[in-house]
Amino acid sequence: MATETVAKPRTSLRVHVQKFGTFLSGMIMPNIGAFIAWGLITALFIEKGWIPVPALGGFGTNAEGVPNVGLVGPMITYLLPLLIAYTGGRMVYDVRGGVVGAIGTMGVIVGAGIPMFIGAMIMGPLGGWTMKKIDLLWEGKIRPGFEMLVNNFSAGIWGALLAMLGFYGISPLVQAFSTAAGNVVQFLVNNGLLPLTSIFIEPAKVLFLNNAINHGVLTPLGIQQSLEQGKSILFLLEANPGPGMGILLAYMFFGKGLAKGSASGAAIIHFFGGIHEIYFPYVLMRPLLILAAIAGGMTGIATLAITGSGLVAPAAPGSIIAVLAQTSRDSYVGVILAVVLAMTVSFLVASVILKTTKHSDEVDLGDATSKMEAMKGKKSSVSSALTGAGAGVGTAVLAGPIKNIVFACDAGMGSSAMGASVLRNKIKAAGFPDVKVTNAAIANLSDMYDVVITHQDLTERAKPVTSSAAHFSVDNFMNSPRYDEIVELVKEHNTEGATPDAGAAAAGAAGHGAHVAAVPVDAAPAAASGAAPAGAAEAAAPSDILVAESVILNGTATTRDAAIDEAGQLLLARGAVDEGYLAAMHEREESVSTYMGSFLAIPHGTNAAKDHILKSAVSVIRYPDGIDWNGMQVKFVVGVAGINNEHLHILSSIAKVFTNNAQVAQLEAATSVEEVLELFGKVNA
Repeated sequence: MATETVAKPRTSLRVHVQKFGTFLSGMIMPNIGAFIAWGLITALFIEKGWIPVPALGGFGTNAEGVPNVGLVGPMITYLLPLLIAYTGGRMVYDVRGGVVGAIGTMGVIVGAGIPMFIGAMIMGPLGGWTMKKIDLLWEGKIRPGFEMLVNNFSAGIWGALLAMLGFYGISPLVQAFSTAAGNVVQFLVNNGLLPLTSIFIEPAKVLFLNNAINHGVLTPLGIQQSLEQGKSILFLLEANPGPGMGILLAYMFFGKGLAKGSASGAAIIHFFGGIHEIYFPYVLMRPLLILAAIAGGMTGIATLAITGSGLVAPAAPGSIIAVLAQTSRDSYVGVILAVVLAMTVSFLVASVILKTTKHSDEVDLGDATSKMEAMKGKKSSVSSALTGAGAGVGTAVLAGPIKNIVFACDAGMGSSAMGASVLRNKIKAAGFPDVKVTNAAIANLSDMYDVVITHQDLTERAKPVTSSAAHFSVDNFMNSPRYDEIVELVKEHNTEGATPDAGAAAAGAAGHGAHVAAVPVDAAPAAASGAAPAGAAEAAAPSDILVAESVILNGTATTRDAAIDEAGQLLLARGAVDEGYLAAMHEREESVSTYMGSFLAIPHGTNAAKDHILKSAVSVIRYPDGIDWNGMQVKFVVGVAGINNEHLHILSSIAKVFTNNAQVAQLEAATSVEEVLELFGKVNA
């Protein structure tokens, strides 16, 4: 019987460029603070600075007649490229990749003798990627006790080889590229053609290709030019807030409805906050307005070129405050003129377009915001300023379907995994099996989720790294009423095309509360795509994670801390953890309670204690008379230690049991260890 194959949709060239641009900017953006520091030191202390200081600016000689090195030269030659390289390597292969990438970049820096930003953006990811591939060669083949020796020497040897490759091979190529790119820029400047770059830059901004252009190309070239000339026009080709401000001003005067009402707030965020994406939906409502942005951009660049003005370092974000802070001492008039004239021209052109085009052609601002987020590939952290939505749910506007939900805890191991299993079943029961519910450590979160759920004591830690998500805080992991709110939110945003999953619905019907969970993006393959469905996880999981020796029906502890010790000692006796993990279990409890609700607590270590885990194991202790757990009664304590999420199938089973009153009653009445194991086994089946 022939099977029809459905072709995967092609990913557009724009999306590929966006991803590449995001990767490039990901190396630059975390280090913008260092660029700003270098720019301020340069503007203040060089020979032509505001407060010339030979020892800091690196000019003149000291008392012994030795030329001053200063801060400016070493920072731009060594510090900034090495930070970029480390960040790029870390993006590919965590800290290990960052270290190797930085070592390799040192070869490029020394070989070229000039600041090597482009070289760093090559060698950093290359070092991380190659180190990752090398480690795969002997993964699982290293004898116990030799891991540190092999890891340290392999990184050192490969880093040294990469440094030599950078010195002899990469640095000449990057030097040639930098020289050629500089010549192209100089040609455009000399021939008055630089303003024409706005024809490409301004539309690219609206298509979210700005990071690829600005931080991937213009910033490295601008730094090189600034080092040679003391300033660079390139820093303002994309970052000038004038064109966008002109469009928003036009909406304030000639717009209609919500677009006009929200334009003033958007203008403040854009001009002073430097978040340029706030004006993108206004352009998407009237695509002709891109002509206003181009005209304004060209005017600003022409003004900078005529006045010979520029910045000493990148202005990021593109706020007028950041622009003025990085302006060269001799360029304030030219830079301010460039911003004002760009804003004026953009305002005039946009006003004509708004007055002469039919209002019926204007789509809703909310639709334009959704279109913008679709092009961006994720929600906008500032779009709530346009639509006013999201109040009471979190910090974000959920403009489209909810696809990714994450429950985050300190370690990403116990409470989050339990919650994930419960909420996943509840969402499936509601008819949305395609919604991915995963669990993660807060340290591993990124701004890629639609909904983030945390214990109420951890919410403020999660918000800064997931600013575009809707946040839910809970205090009861098993039966929080917030879970029903989340299910309703999923129904509201995913009603179109949702298909109920009968099997999941049956499994979830017995549950009470719901919780959300997420798997770290750098977790084991089975977990990389989110916390796997229970059946898949159970099929691949080891069978000795929960054994009879780790189940006690009548615990002897009478206090919370004693119960944690009792559960931890069972893990220690199994050889699953060392003594350091037991201390980390208490540390975790002092930070955030592991009480889950339904008489259950799951003490486990902190995220930093994962090195103390030797193998995955779970212990279960019943306390028939109950224990006071921070004011809550606990009758069941589950100790958890997990490597590569091998323990998730047991936690999934436990979660299913504790969301079913009948099964909890069976646990309370069990007279043998075998009954407990059988009960969990039935759930796993």
